[in-house]
Amino acid sequence: MEYRHKTSPSPRKFKVVVFARNVLFTVFYDVQEVVHMEFLELGQTVISERYISPLQALKRRLRDVRCDKDSILQHDNARPHISRKTQHALKQLELTTLLHPAYSPGFDPSDYYLFPQLKKYLKGHHYGNDEEVIAHVCRWCRGQSSEFFADGVRLLVKCWRLCADRDGDNVEKKSAKYVTVHRSPSQITERGSERRQT
Repeated sequence: MEYRHKTSPSPRKFKVVVFARNVLFTVFYDVQEVVHMEFLELGQTVISERYISPLQALKRRLRDVRCDKDSILQHDNARPHISRKTQHALKQLELTTLLHPAYSPGFDPSDYYLFPQLKKYLKGHHYGNDEEVIAHVCRWCRGQSSEFFADGVRLLVKCWRLCADRDGDNVEKKSAKYVTVHRSPSQITERGSERRQT
């Protein structure tokens, strides 16, 4: 029972609102298919130890599926990917990595290609629990054609070419169809138009 003065307003009751939760996962794919994916438990974040475990599983899967052919791992430079523990594990697992330019989200096919496509697919769906989300994501990933994954890798090659052609300027992927190049400030005049290079 609540005691209050007669003239006091009645207490407000707040409505309980169900909010969206994130389901985090690590995914490795090549030009043909998803090679390996792992989902994190609720409340976990990606740290070195949790990134090394999927790398070990990836190595086993590559051995089984690809007969351990030369594979090059391309991931961004997030802390769990570049930590000493991870670098040591990569060396032990004999996984070769492609260097990732700092502050260059345009070089990560997951960021500019895979995840936007997945988000578009999941948009508007409502799930009762995490298991439903995981099942839906797995079904979507496994349902993509090899052409889908090859397109993402082709766009990466295009990004690297543009970067090389622009003498290392940052190339950022904005959509699945268009690549925009961010020029360095020295190439832009005060009005914002490009200077002609001679």
